Amino acid sequence: MARPVRIESEGGAYHVLNRGNFRTAIFRLDRTKSAFLKGLAETCCKTGWVVHAWVLMSNHYHVALSTPHANLVDGMHWLQGTFANRFNRYRNERGHVFQGRYKSWLVDPGERLGRVCHYIHLNPIRAHLCPQASLPDYPWTSLGWLCRPKSRPDWFDPTPALRHAGGLKDTPSGRKKYCEYLGWLAEDDPAQKQLKYDVMCRGWITGARDFVEAVTKEHRELATRDPHLSSPMQNHREARWQEALAAELRRIGRTKADLLSAGKSAPWKLQLALVLQRTQTVTNRWLGEQLYLGGRDYVSRRLSALDNTSP
Repeated sequence: MARPVRIESEGGAYHVLNRGNFRTAIFRLDRTKSAFLKGLAETCCKTGWVVHAWVLMSNHYHVALSTPHANLVDGMHWLQGTFANRFNRYRNERGHVFQGRYKSWLVDPGERLGRVCHYIHLNPIRAHLCPQASLPDYPWTSLGWLCRPKSRPDWFDPTPALRHAGGLKDTPSGRKKYCEYLGWLAEDDPAQKQLKYDVMCRGWITGARDFVEAVTKEHRELATRDPHLSSPMQNHREARWQEALAAELRRIGRTKADLLSAGKSAPWKLQLALVLQRTQTVTNRWLGEQLYLGGRDYVSRRLSALDNTSP
């Protein structure tokens, strides 16, 4: 069965989920949860993602996010691949960490995005991991960030959740009322059904009828394209990488001709590659080809060694 085409759009909103391979408790330890959040932070810095809600359970995660650039697939590939590599390196293992492709639901950025945020924040309650009164202090959900603005990273924005809960403002009073709203939702099954929590993780899109119809039409058009044509999203992604490379070359006073003439171990080229790796979702293969650094394995080894000695 063919894989469904993933719809990517500038300003798109998504609910993303994946589970440990064979439902393994990959987030059993706090250090692995922290490692995933570190990877999420790095991904947001590289891609410009804005996260609206997240939760880490024992064997799966949920994230609600927006993509100012059309780069969901690019960012998810980097996030999951990086976390899996670090997870396996820590445990001295090999193989798949996640059960397969992540699931993503394209969400109407209006009120439906707020519903998804509530659903995500209530996961620890449904799993009986903590009582409702303690939910704001549960460390592995974004509700703590919502309640305590000083703890938030720049890439987190709780506005959709607050807005849907009654047009609440991001103030002490508004945040207190949001927690009260979650408490009411946790105890009111009819309210959860009205928000369609029972079907929140079905299908591939959620939203008002006109939103669903418009996106479904776009999906059909993408699905009928010639599969041998190059991916527009792939082209868009590599165009961003080329722009970043050109900007860095200008910054350090170098040219593409210098890349070709310098040896593959030239310190300035390796430092350039490290900067691109830290700020973009570039692959080692791409860096090797564009910067004339050699094969991807060589690039990986050299940049890993350099990263460990760089501030």
